[in-house]
Amino acid sequence: MNLPISDYPNLLAKKADNLTALLAPFSPPELEIFASETSHFRLRAEFRIWHEQGDLFHIMFDKATKQRYRVDQFPIASQLINQMMTLLLDEVRDNALLSHKLFQVDYLTTLSGQIAISLLYHKKLTEEWIEQAKVLKANLIQKGFDVNIIGRATKQKIALDNDYIEEKLMVSGREYIYRQVENSFTQPNGKMNIKMLEWAKGCTENSEGDLLELYCGNGNFSIALASNFRKVLATEISKSSVESAQYNIEKNHIDNLQIIRMSAEEFTQALNGEREFYRLRGIDLSSYQCNTIFVDPPRAGLDQATLDMVQGYDRILYISCNPNTLADNLQQLCQTHRIEKCAMFDQFPYTDHIESGVWLIRK
Repeated sequence: MNLPISDYPNLLAKKADNLTALLAPFSPPELEIFASETSHFRLRAEFRIWHEQGDLFHIMFDKATKQRYRVDQFPIASQLINQMMTLLLDEVRDNALLSHKLFQVDYLTTLSGQIAISLLYHKKLTEEWIEQAKVLKANLIQKGFDVNIIGRATKQKIALDNDYIEEKLMVSGREYIYRQVENSFTQPNGKMNIKMLEWAKGCTENSEGDLLELYCGNGNFSIALASNFRKVLATEISKSSVESAQYNIEKNHIDNLQIIRMSAEEFTQALNGEREFYRLRGIDLSSYQCNTIFVDPPRAGLDQATLDMVQGYDRILYISCNPNTLADNLQQLCQTHRIEKCAMFDQFPYTDHIESGVWLIRK
């Protein structure tokens, strides 16, 4: 698999032109463009495993033709993933317990050098499998890897020894630690994530009052932004992400951040007094003076009720993974706000995917 590295500047410029055109109706300032590294930028990867004549190897499927193709090296993935791809199959290939009915391998790595390997099976995982998985882990550790092994099958998940790894990011001169759980969302391009966090911190520098964040995940943004605000209130619906966020808050010694396990839609209903939620008992929403809101919604963008609620804040920091729904949402937001800053973060080089950010101030 060869990457069109020499064409990367042109591909990046094309994305920037597309985003600039989408934002043009809202009279934005000049777009800030953050380029990615051109190889080994992706910290996670998933592969199906193909068994053939006693051998096994990683495969992927062509999106257009649905045909499978063998993947021995994956240059967009981290060096650590590429090293492990070869080593793992060498360890598993001749081990009947580990290789039998293995159909997928997921890799999750960090910039700090840790790796979690998830082995997915079409069979029940037995005590004998666990013993062999322990031997696998010991062999990989002996070869110098900081690794956790996770086995997954229907209604089974077995972690040796943890189902997470810990990332360390240096953001604006401060190191942050983030627990990242396998099979949960994490930013795939670690160095681009640092650029996004630094840009967001720059936008909200010298802020007054408090911050409300919707869709906070494992606290990736809210933890880094907390130092810019008096208090931060954040919501997230995923239980595993909330647990990671709570751990990350404690690990980073953040004392002004409260996480609530709710969807953005539920929180909007609570703020509007439409429903009462048990999860909000003991939390005095009136004690927060949130004049800044941060949103990083899914590809569908903000639903109408949340969009109406967001419009009530003086300052809006909006990170988007879909520029088309961002533009749709800006049709309403720019009736009351202007774009103070905008940026493009090339999380996914060599694809049409565009990650962007806008910083909006009330007119």
